[in-house]
Amino acid sequence: MTTIDQVTWLDVPVQGLFDLTASARFLEDFAPAARAGAAARPGELRLAFPVAPSWRPVGVLVRQPIPNGPVRMAVRGEPSDVDNAVVAARRILSLDVDGTDFAAVGARDPVVGELQARYPGLRPVAFHSPYEAACFAVIGHRIRMRQAATIKRNLAVELGSVVDVHGVELPAFPSPAVLRALPRVPMVSEVKSDRLKGIAEAAAAGLLDAGELRSVPVEEALARLKALPGIGDFSAELVLLRGAAHPDGFPGAEARLHEEMRRVYPVSTKAELREVADEWRPFRTWVSLLHRVRREERG
Repeated sequence: MTTIDQVTWLDVPVQGLFDLTASARFLEDFAPAARAGAAARPGELRLAFPVAPSWRPVGVLVRQPIPNGPVRMAVRGEPSDVDNAVVAARRILSLDVDGTDFAAVGARDPVVGELQARYPGLRPVAFHSPYEAACFAVIGHRIRMRQAATIKRNLAVELGSVVDVHGVELPAFPSPAVLRALPRVPMVSEVKSDRLKGIAEAAAAGLLDAGELRSVPVEEALARLKALPGIGDFSAELVLLRGAAHPDGFPGAEARLHEEMRRVYPVSTKAELREVADEWRPFRTWVSLLHRVRREERG
């Protein structure tokens, strides 16, 4: 277990509606990024992850006693990692985005308005980093999502650091240096092992920096990601939208989302789907999440 004595409490600004309990509940149901033991009780969420650029493990406890109320974070990590851990945690919970104007999207689109009323304060919850999202994408190639999620969790247990996050021990995914140093990554094929080591190399070189990926046009970011080993169209969107937590991208390769949109909008082609999604700017990722959650509820 990684022992880190320094704990720093911070107040976190929130612009717009945000319900931590709803977000944590969504996280529990999203197998790729789910973390066992992360949500100990309503209004709390625990995170453990290697934080860039040092890639040392950190633990973050997030508290929001009242939905849409104040948010506080307790960061356990080396002092030089605290600021980066807060930046990462805010990104993971989509708190680094001003959601004040999100309601205006629902005012323009009654379907979105109904979803916002159904899931008030729900924001996307991302992977800990684009690096971790890219690793999941490689692991998950041609196997079931839950099987891939199990492998990812087992890699964290076997190769990562265990962090005490306010009394709960959580495994953090192995850092890029750990994967790079392995002769072969366990639990995956040789091809996937080589690709994971390539992803680790890219992360160590700064090619998976969330801020950088979000600072360039979406198509450019996707092109950069597709240059990485084992990352195709679907995976690139996963890394950008669910790893870097880009708030305004439309998942063009996500068939289940498109099926749900066709159910509630008079559209059929991908071009028409994109036209509908254009009305959701600058929150296309957020609205896409609400549609997916509604679809999963319907079964």
